[in-house]
Amino acid sequence: MNQSLYEAVGGQDAIITLAHAWHRRCLADPLASHPFSHPGLHAQHTDRLAAYWSEAWGGPPLFTETMGDESHVVRLHSGNGAHPELDERCIELFALALADADIPVDLRPTLEQYFREATKRMDRYPASPDDVPAGLPLPHWPPAD
Repeated sequence: MNQSLYEAVGGQDAIITLAHAWHRRCLADPLASHPFSHPGLHAQHTDRLAAYWSEAWGGPPLFTETMGDESHVVRLHSGNGAHPELDERCIELFALALADADIPVDLRPTLEQYFREATKRMDRYPASPDDVPAGLPLPHWPPAD
């Protein structure tokens, strides 16, 4: 790939569209809506998610420069026990959201793999957010060889 994944998907606007499409699908799903029903969900969750994905896919470091680091994100997703059914459903909804957001078909397998790997990272500390080490780097996708 001669360009970053961020550029290939269409930049920030396309990623914001994808984040909103995935969020809408999650909210409409009986299983996937559960994590979004808790108090404390950031009012700009989807925009922050888009900034995170953008940086991970080779875009500007807006997330880590203004919103948090990987340790912060992993802590937000930790301490909820194992939830493989929820994880799998969110992955399925992400694949559907790629189509909703008109992400190019040839990029979808790469993005689906990213989302699957990101979901695994968020599940590494099921017992407590306190288990998450400080200073985790935000992983970039695709990974460097």
